[in-house]
Amino acid sequence: MPSATLPLNPRPSRIGSLFSGYGGLDLAVEHVTAGETVWFSELNDPVARIFAHHWPEAPNLGDITTVDWNKVAPVDVLCGGFPCQDISTVGKQAGLAPGTRSGLWSHMAEAIDVLHPRQVVIENVRGLLSAHAIRPQMQGATSHERNSATPSPATPGDLESATWGLGDDATRPLRALGAVLGDLADLRYDTKWVGLPASAVGAPHHRFRVFILATRHDIVSDASSVGFLSRRRDIGSGEGSARDDRAIASGDRPGLARAGWLTGQKERSGHLVVASREHFHRWGRYAQAIARWEHVSRRAAPAPAFLVDCDKPRPAPEFVEWLMGLPAGWITDSEIGLTSNQTITALGNGVLPLQAMIALEGLGLEAAAQS
Repeated sequence: MPSATLPLNPRPSRIGSLFSGYGGLDLAVEHVTAGETVWFSELNDPVARIFAHHWPEAPNLGDITTVDWNKVAPVDVLCGGFPCQDISTVGKQAGLAPGTRSGLWSHMAEAIDVLHPRQVVIENVRGLLSAHAIRPQMQGATSHERNSATPSPATPGDLESATWGLGDDATRPLRALGAVLGDLADLRYDTKWVGLPASAVGAPHHRFRVFILATRHDIVSDASSVGFLSRRRDIGSGEGSARDDRAIASGDRPGLARAGWLTGQKERSGHLVVASREHFHRWGRYAQAIARWEHVSRRAAPAPAFLVDCDKPRPAPEFVEWLMGLPAGWITDSEIGLTSNQTITALGNGVLPLQAMIALEGLGLEAAAQS
């Protein structure tokens, strides 16, 4: 009598990562979806070394502007935080425009259009809410104007002449967030977004971030399953890490093992913490914030600064790494081989994983229900 065939566990969600940085957003996405990052795209070599160190099986696609997305393995979730330099309130404020670093959003939109993932996760700075967006004028333009590299501000007045339907100011500029949400709507995604400061999850700094979750509109859900009605590509059944069809025990999935520590941080973030006398002696007015984050992270705060050539103190990489809620050595491990400046640069552009995780859980990011 033939032996019974046991059902396979649902395969982990496949995650693609753009503008990957040190992987703060990816850790959150892996944790929430119980998924695994299968490839990433990071142009900066020192930063890419961090990601490759922690995701050694994931290939780096490199420069997002040169990727042929038709040749890239499809994913269930695509995540990324496109460059913020031109929309940040402390940057040049050139806006979301062609030719700017923040304008690389258009390449992420192209990846979404071709790969057509089930869900898209986007993270960026507060400036996304206020920075203006610039679009080339296309509809009604001449052939020469369509092919011109000179962009023009996109305003409601450019799109519709009935000013009575546009509010009191017909020339109100299009904001960066509005442009991103509009592009996602054009790509047939329904979106939710939230702004959340890192201090809301217990971190001793503000670092406000905007999180966007976009879900493909043609996904059909019922009480028992999630259906996939892709118009473009069949995402396939996938394989286990052993390169066969055996189920992978949930505890053996790399994504869960890599980000599992976030569960404890989330639980402890709601605890009441009272700073000790030693905290006040060492940290003064910052004692309460430091004590709380030590409790959440289960790590004592490292020395915050070091002297350079007996001149002025500079932030210690280990301290900034701690501020971002990362495990000790996530970026500062000597095996990665980054200089102090490279480490601080990587940390300065990153997102706090616990902050991202709580935001994405609230927005409704979920695991793909496929076997």
